[in-house]
Amino acid sequence: MNAEIVASTGAPEPARVQAQLARVLSLDHDATGYAELGARDPVIGRLQQQADHLRPVLFHSPYEAACWAIVSARIQQRQAMRLRAAMSEHLAVDGVALDVWPAPERLLERETIDGLPATKVERLHGIARAALDGDLDTEALRALEPEQAIVRLQDLPGIGPFWASLIALRSVGPTDALTLGEPRMRRAAAAAYDRPELEKDDDAFVTLAESWRPYRTWISVLLRATAAD
Repeated sequence: MNAEIVASTGAPEPARVQAQLARVLSLDHDATGYAELGARDPVIGRLQQQADHLRPVLFHSPYEAACWAIVSARIQQRQAMRLRAAMSEHLAVDGVALDVWPAPERLLERETIDGLPATKVERLHGIARAALDGDLDTEALRALEPEQAIVRLQDLPGIGPFWASLIALRSVGPTDALTLGEPRMRRAAAAAYDRPELEKDDDAFVTLAESWRPYRTWISVLLRATAAD
């Protein structure tokens, strides 16, 4: 449950809040095998130590991830972050000031948005309607295989394969999905293992990633997080 829902209801269900917080922090999975993987693979073990045993931190919801995909597409990340901040709503929860992404109903009320072209506003409205229709329900997407979720998410306006993968992996939260289309992660793997072929050779990369099961998503995030820029 995200902050705007907590604020608007005034009576959040503790179990739902706890479940969402655990998902966002990837604490809803037993990580015993993750530590064991680091013990078996010295490269992964070194990166885990470097990142203080990082687990992926997820978007608050698939809806918010999809909106970010629309806002940030084809612009610099710094500009996208400024737009996100400008579009956020200011709420207070138990006296704590929070900036939160507008709920779907609120987003649909905005006919124009400063800094965004009309095409992006239209796509954001499509995302908001999809969320209200239940097409971005977290539990429904979690019930699918990651590959199925990625295909379904491409039905959203303005969402292609790359962003569908981001939404599925970084908001729904599977531990063991693998994507080949992230150049930064592939470069990081090539550098970490001192194997240049991992950057371009899909077969070599997939073969290596088999040894990361059932934490291929977590290792992919770890590689990106520890990559040298």
